[in-house]
Amino acid sequence: MIVIDAKDSILGRVASFVAKQALKGEEVTVVNCNKIIVSGKKASIKMEFEEKRARHGSSQKGPIQNKASCEKITKRAIRGMLPDHREGRGRVAFKKIKCYNEVPKEFEQSEKIVVANKLTPKYSYLKEFTRKWV
Repeated sequence: MIVIDAKDSILGRVASFVAKQALKGEEVTVVNCNKIIVSGKKASIKMEFEEKRARHGSSQKGPIQNKASCEKITKRAIRGMLPDHREGRGRVAFKKIKCYNEVPKEFEQSEKIVVANKLTPKYSYLKEFTRKWV
């Protein structure tokens, strides 16, 4: 089992690394999903998320992106990097992936892998675009 600490890591790089490991047959757990970075200008990223959320409706069809928690958005990004998540090896790999906002107690003592990345000057944390929990 591989445990990945996603704190201050770029979403796309984490997603591609996790997808590759899951396709190899490893069980992968991603922790600290609320501290993942989305690179780019904050205004354009926010506009993109809001367009995806407004896309669902009676006549519109497409992926519904609600103001879900960070682990759901992370898992959706990973799913996009798998071959076909509905059947075959993509489905098997997708079932081996778990995502958590914080570090659960069973993974506190385990060794965590940090996906190396270089921070860009323009970035935002993923939790800035999700629902604010009271």
